[in-house]
Amino acid sequence: EKLGEGGMGEVFLADDTKLERRVALKFLPASLTKNPEARQRLIREAKAASKLNHPNILTIHAVESVDDRDFIAMEYVDGHDLSDYLKAHPLTLEEKLSLAIQIAEGLGKAHSAGVIHRDIKPSNILVDEDGRPRLLDFGLATFEGAARLTQTGSTVGTAAYMSPEQASGRDCDHRSDLFSLGVVLYEMATDRLPFQGA
Repeated sequence: EKLGEGGMGEVFLADDTKLERRVALKFLPASLTKNPEARQRLIREAKAASKLNHPNILTIHAVESVDDRDFIAMEYVDGHDLSDYLKAHPLTLEEKLSLAIQIAEGLGKAHSAGVIHRDIKPSNILVDEDGRPRLLDFGLATFEGAARLTQTGSTVGTAAYMSPEQASGRDCDHRSDLFSLGVVLYEMATDRLPFQGA
């Protein structure tokens, strides 16, 4: 069953017949299966996330290939992205703070492992029905020892959440993720983005 899709992947709900559990499978879109950089990004995403074991980070089970299509097998979480979750669950300030702390703890774990996410935004934070958030989509992440997939001066990420150095194509470190997290927290608190310009 198809759960969703974006520019860099299609996600399906599947049954793990060996361990008898539900999993999510993220495939490259068919249009990118022959693109070596897109394939490298998928592998990088799996490597970055698999370095992390934390209750607020989506668990990666494996990277596999079938019919020359690479995919990531990962934990399936029955939930909604942060924006949809907040619309469906009006929260008190204290409940929003609890969510924010958990998101920050997951991000802190990534940073302590040397992983910079580079695309922190509400659609990359999945919240389950118990209210536990998980960071996902490490497709733009960078980490120590990883080959550079983007040239200096190129911009990756989502403009509304980017730090100034990321938006201008300069090198980023964990502080860029903290800037993006600050934008997410502002949006959680006010229901609008802090920067309204084009």
